[in-house]
Amino acid sequence: MTAKQRQERYSRRVPLVDLGLQYAALKDELDAVVGRVLASGQYVGGPEVEEFESEFAQFCGTPHAVAVGSGTDALRFALKAVGVGKSEGGEGSKGSNPAGERAEVVTSPLTFIASAEAISQAGGRPVFADIHPVSLTLDPAKIEQVITSRTAAILPVHLYGRPADLGPILALARRRALPVVEDACQAHGALYDGRPVGSIGDAGCFSFYPTKNLGACGEGGMVTTSRADVAARVRKLRDHGQVEKYRYAEEGYNGRLDALQAAILRVKLRKLAEWNERRCAVAERYRSGLRDLEERGALVALPGEMPRSRHVYHLFAVRLTDRDRVRAELRELGIDSGVQYPVPLHLQPAYAWMGLREGAFPEAERAAQQVLTLPLYPEITNSQVDRVCEALRMAVDGR
Repeated sequence: MTAKQRQERYSRRVPLVDLGLQYAALKDELDAVVGRVLASGQYVGGPEVEEFESEFAQFCGTPHAVAVGSGTDALRFALKAVGVGKSEGGEGSKGSNPAGERAEVVTSPLTFIASAEAISQAGGRPVFADIHPVSLTLDPAKIEQVITSRTAAILPVHLYGRPADLGPILALARRRALPVVEDACQAHGALYDGRPVGSIGDAGCFSFYPTKNLGACGEGGMVTTSRADVAARVRKLRDHGQVEKYRYAEEGYNGRLDALQAAILRVKLRKLAEWNERRCAVAERYRSGLRDLEERGALVALPGEMPRSRHVYHLFAVRLTDRDRVRAELRELGIDSGVQYPVPLHLQPAYAWMGLREGAFPEAERAAQQVLTLPLYPEITNSQVDRVCEALRMAVDGR
């Protein structure tokens, strides 16, 4: 390909995500609700937040949903609410468990750091287990190998929009009397056994970061649960431990969702099912357009459905042995792509204290070196998807 041809292709760049298109489609509705909130003078809490909590609870099929300031807040508060970091000293204690060890929470090393840092911030200790080689989510068999008498909870991550294999995870948790907190920050609307994620474990945690399937115009998060005690504790924790005006049951946090974001998210929630259907259709078009590359081994794997679950494709993650070369070629062809979690958490400097080395979790390490995410958002056109497929084929073949 000549330099002129490459320049022409780059001028028709396909972005990894384009949030401006979503705003353009919803501009009148969003502008109206923003004006409504600003005119109301009620910017923290109030009816917009309460209505959004009710609507999101209904979407997830749970009796309780508690809006918080971010997905990280949701994880931190939910973990504390199910008992992580809680010692014999009682609620809100920063002490240790009776054995003198911090409460351990099992999670994946292939995820955003918030999954692990929330465990530490809740007063626990992250413990990693390797992932399943196909789903890239926690392998239930590997979880069982790291559970000890100090384990306090299991935190499966629904990665890239695909649910973790919750059936065996929940069965294991029940045998061990352990709570399960779902990290659903990338999986709004995903299903497992026909049930929405976030409604299956003791609590579900969602992020409304702008690029998520349901994204705010800023930060936001939600805890969903069927447990009234968990919901009540999260409500206290998000508001400085306050149970009534100037009366505090414990030290808490400033972790509330503001009314402006709630109003924006209420508009977008009404579109979420439609957007997820479009994401699934785009994913199927990618699979159809790239299947031959997988069949001849040029691609290690394409993402697809796993038994019992419905993927909502927050990200479309392909796997390549020469990912970095291919990504550079795609960039030259005008195609944006992403590399999520190129260094798994157990090899990050923040967790050097664990003493883990390369080889500790081979499946997570292999995926971290191979995963490349392709442009996927509800507004992407079929012709853009076809361009990405064409460019990826050229990049893989080195043409």
